[in-house]
Amino acid sequence: MQDDKVRQALVELLYRNSYGVVISNIVTSSAAVYILREVVSLTWLLGWLGALYLLTASRVLASRRFFGSGRKPETFMLWAWLAAAFSWVSGLLWGTVGWVGFLPENPVVLSFTVIVLTGLVCGTVPSLSAFPPALVGSIIITVIPIALKCILNDSAISGAFLFLLASLVVINIYYCRITYGMLRETVALRLRNEELVVSLQEERDRAQTADRAKTRFLAAASHDLRQPTHALSLLISTLGILGQRGNVASQAARELADKAKSIVGNLSDLLNRLLDISRLDAGVVTVAREPISLARLFSGLEDEFAGAAASRGIEWRVVDSSLWVDSDPVLLKRILDNLISNALLYTEKGRVLLGCRRRGTSVEIQIWDTGTGIPTDQQKLIFEEFVQLHNPARDRTQGLGLGLAIVRRSAGLLDHPLRLVSKQGKGSMFALMVPIAAPDSRKFGVAGRESASDGALGVAVIDDERDALDAISLLLNTLGHRVYAGRSAAEARRARDEASRDGAARIDIIITDYRLEAGTTGLEAIEEMRIHAGGRLPAIILTGDTSPARLKQVTESGHLLLHKPVDAEQVQQAIDELRTVCQADRRERSTTS
Repeated sequence: MQDDKVRQALVELLYRNSYGVVISNIVTSSAAVYILREVVSLTWLLGWLGALYLLTASRVLASRRFFGSGRKPETFMLWAWLAAAFSWVSGLLWGTVGWVGFLPENPVVLSFTVIVLTGLVCGTVPSLSAFPPALVGSIIITVIPIALKCILNDSAISGAFLFLLASLVVINIYYCRITYGMLRETVALRLRNEELVVSLQEERDRAQTADRAKTRFLAAASHDLRQPTHALSLLISTLGILGQRGNVASQAARELADKAKSIVGNLSDLLNRLLDISRLDAGVVTVAREPISLARLFSGLEDEFAGAAASRGIEWRVVDSSLWVDSDPVLLKRILDNLISNALLYTEKGRVLLGCRRRGTSVEIQIWDTGTGIPTDQQKLIFEEFVQLHNPARDRTQGLGLGLAIVRRSAGLLDHPLRLVSKQGKGSMFALMVPIAAPDSRKFGVAGRESASDGALGVAVIDDERDALDAISLLLNTLGHRVYAGRSAAEARRARDEASRDGAARIDIIITDYRLEAGTTGLEAIEEMRIHAGGRLPAIILTGDTSPARLKQVTESGHLLLHKPVDAEQVQQAIDELRTVCQADRRERSTTS
């Protein structure tokens, strides 16, 4: 590809130089006619001059057409050979001057002929080196007539002049080779610089776009995070005022608790959506492909959204399919959940349809709606974070504006092309292209998870935030576990040492925040506690950090990861998941002891 561009640039250079050749031909031919008028017939001179001017006019027309027409890459070599042909004919015309002008008995004519031919031969190097066949052919054709005249002439000067011609040809062909190499290198360097400039401009544009998107993202995220936090703050203030007035009535307490729970749920939903985007950007989401029955998937979606469609008075229809597709069942369902939720949300009347069409070796899953539609100039924008075209007031009941951003990233991760067709006021169609898979004969069922054995565990808890440390310690104590808490690994070790004075104080699990005081991390704290306990204890890392790089680092560590905020159920589920590891570790330690 690069070589083709270099060749094209060299051909363009060849035609740019042709204008200089035209001018030199006109000027030099006038002098030639004046010098040769006494030794050559007027008829010959007029014929030669007419041929030269016709050739010159043809070269001008060819050059104008070359630069004025839309040239296709495959025609460049044809243009190059055309330029070479013009050069060869020009060389032949000037070669005839050498034939008629080689007159040793007339020193003036001979000197003029030698000077003109030498200048023309040397002048071809800068003008024709961009295409060596043009230069080499032109030089050889130019000198052949005068060389033959030297051979046929018996004068003393003929041998010397023949040697001069041969040397001139060899030297100029040598310089042609060098000049051609330099031109290629110069053109290649220029093209690389142009590509680099374009690449830098694209990178600059991408960086500016990303910067604007980040600013918009942070502004929208700040707004959506502040709203529930503000409401929660007011509820807590209200609860405090009621407490100052005396005992809070149970009904009022329940109402405040329900509202607070709802607000915390909304806040958790937003943080989880932000986390989903960060995990996708970090590349820590694992894709587990398997054959998926569209009949089973569509049936589940039909039941899942039937209630929401009915409550809005929208017809919800699912067209069944017997096809199987190759995808990740969790990510594929999440994509379709978001697309169907959006379709129902922005459809005030009419219907929403889920179906598919076979496209060769793939199937296009389609979600149609009769909603408000999306303007053409905004169809790319809707896949950005916090963009909601029909929710300028950012009403949280209409979603967060993160669903389609997650859809775009998930579809890209799965390599499932995403397509949107929409007409404002008529509705939209979102489509996802998924490869077809062979049906899986295995029976799929949801295996019941064996309940973990009950029993108290020893848990080392590390968090440099005192409030967070006290809260999770209280929760673990309430769940029946023995807790060794500290704002650092050293404090947790001391807590365990103090507890060991009253008997055995084993550590079974480590729970730590990722960011700790003095710039240390939870990963370092885990290693320190493992050395202290003398074993590779299972660990849970809590973090509120959604940085893609940070998520990737923690995921690669192999520890169980929980994202703040967490509740009692999540903590208990994580402990149950690690309990079997704890039991195996206990058996191993009892065996070795």
